[in-house]
Amino acid sequence: MKVALIGGSGLYDFEKIERISVRRITTTWGEPSAPVTCGTLNGTEVMFLPRHGPGHRIPPHLVNYRANVAALAELGADAIVGTAAVGGIGPGTGSIVIPDQIIDYTYGREQTFSDGSQPQPQHIDFTEPYSNTLRENLIAAATSAGIPVTSTGVYAATQGPRLETAAEIDKLERDGCTLVGMTGMPEAALARELEIDYANISLVVNAAAGRSDGPITMLEIERELAAGIVRVRAVFEQLAAILG
Repeated sequence: MKVALIGGSGLYDFEKIERISVRRITTTWGEPSAPVTCGTLNGTEVMFLPRHGPGHRIPPHLVNYRANVAALAELGADAIVGTAAVGGIGPGTGSIVIPDQIIDYTYGREQTFSDGSQPQPQHIDFTEPYSNTLRENLIAAATSAGIPVTSTGVYAATQGPRLETAAEIDKLERDGCTLVGMTGMPEAALARELEIDYANISLVVNAAAGRSDGPITMLEIERELAAGIVRVRAVFEQLAAILG
């Protein structure tokens, strides 16, 4: 089995991958955010792709999600884990969440491979947007690593790159969302179109707008990223061991 990791904010490389090769892929949909690092981790073939490119140069609304997912598919990925730094509407700062649902509030993004170039459009079943098997393996990996995780959550995918207003967060909470991020869609749907298992690991790096005593600062976010991304890496390492 080949499993790919799409690194979000704070996760731009994965040093523990062994027997590394770097693949530069050009897809029908253009170039992915960066070359794909391929190798092995704990006995499993893995790939790594930083979603925002080297140095976090690509904002969430300009990521070429189609090229990213297509490149991983071309390299033989059977499963994709996407990581995300998110705001917490419910879970507290520092929490790691494996969401089971998503609501898409984005606009203007290339949402599908069905752009008219195919013989007919593809109507995927998206009732359960994440692979339950992959989610269960991630939860088991976290347990094995001794890392607490919240095993359900509803990810609100917003447009970005700005953060939300307090009133917008109130609306998202009324809609049932517990997390807010900017990259969850269309990544999840594109993986489903290519029949690749997909799941998300969300790291809560700040309380969502209106849920804390003061403004949200990048200093706060960067501090939580530095502390939390170590645990996200550990979960993926254990996932590779489980799948190997």
